Amino acid sequence: MQQPSSSGESGTLPRVGILGGGQLGRMLLQAAANYPVETFVMENDSECPAAHLCHHFTKGDITDFQAVYNFGKGLDAITIEIEHVNLEALEKLEAEGVRIYPKPPVLKTIKNKILQKQYYQQHQIPASGFIITNNRAELEKQEGFLPAVHKIGEGGYDGRGVQLLKKKDDLALGFDAPAVLEKMIPIDKEIAQMIAINEKGETALYPPVEMLFNPDLNLLDYQLCPAELSTQTLYVVEAIALTVVRNFKSPGIFAVEMFIDKKGNVLVNETAPRVHNSGHHTIEAHYSSQFDMLWRIMLGYPLGNTDAILPSIMVNIIGAPGHTGEVKYEGLEETLKIENAFVHLYGKKHTKPGRKMGHVTIISKEKQELLHQSNKVKRTLLPRT
Repeated sequence: MQQPSSSGESGTLPRVGILGGGQLGRMLLQAAANYPVETFVMENDSECPAAHLCHHFTKGDITDFQAVYNFGKGLDAITIEIEHVNLEALEKLEAEGVRIYPKPPVLKTIKNKILQKQYYQQHQIPASGFIITNNRAELEKQEGFLPAVHKIGEGGYDGRGVQLLKKKDDLALGFDAPAVLEKMIPIDKEIAQMIAINEKGETALYPPVEMLFNPDLNLLDYQLCPAELSTQTLYVVEAIALTVVRNFKSPGIFAVEMFIDKKGNVLVNETAPRVHNSGHHTIEAHYSSQFDMLWRIMLGYPLGNTDAILPSIMVNIIGAPGHTGEVKYEGLEETLKIENAFVHLYGKKHTKPGRKMGHVTIISKEKQELLHQSNKVKRTLLPRT
């Protein structure tokens, strides 16, 4: 492991920075408490969920070259909480010896939906057919390609920057900017495969999870682990996910989101180059969580055990409709009475409709019990004002 290049208050501790201070940064820092590491966070909001858990907080714009470069130049390693960071600064820092997880070329590919789809095509990774549209005028010529999903090239996040276009009239909803028009396919299941890869190229795979989305918000509603897949389909899922990640040639942790269509074909939807919503259940339900795993990778320790302790379900706690303002949690005490339920509130002071405010993981041997309790949580724990 590379020794720290500059001396901090802690002397020889590795100095690791996180770009972004939301809930992912918060949970990363909770896992960091188990390791000898000095932590740094940069985020524009000094009251963000991660601000009070790090050793050093810097208020700054993670998309600004100078801010990112100044933040990173005294560090040993940097990881990201969101793809939309200044790549040029990370490239310069990497050239000067700072380790970046994942490497900047991976971020460049993934943060742009067009480059990401071309990457799958280049490496013969199965994915839905697509057309690149540079503006709405080009999009309006693609009536024959519908039904399809229009995804803006850069800037989309958590369901934003995505439009479902089923008929000609829907074309007006598309983006007047470079975007990908993906053929809509009949989906049987949506799954996600978390994979860790270290500096040596060694990999560790978590069991795939099955995802159910909120159709109105296009946000993950809940996920079940393990996904119900045949042995043959499981092998295909793992093989495809490994192909996606190994061709990046970068250490890190990745979430490969996939569709299984009505014929049983497995197609890659998108990849996230970081800890991800689809891995939150691993905190309680697996021996080594996705957050623990990333610290192992960045600090040069052996990969952790990805086996499940028990089957699990994770429920996103999302801002209630019609409530914008300072948050109050209705039903928290009742939720905490549920056996084997683990509540994570992200420390966000204000709620708004559709905002991720927390999650609850439930573990049990019985699938029906998981489904029953997850529905109870959705009805009970409500962020209100």
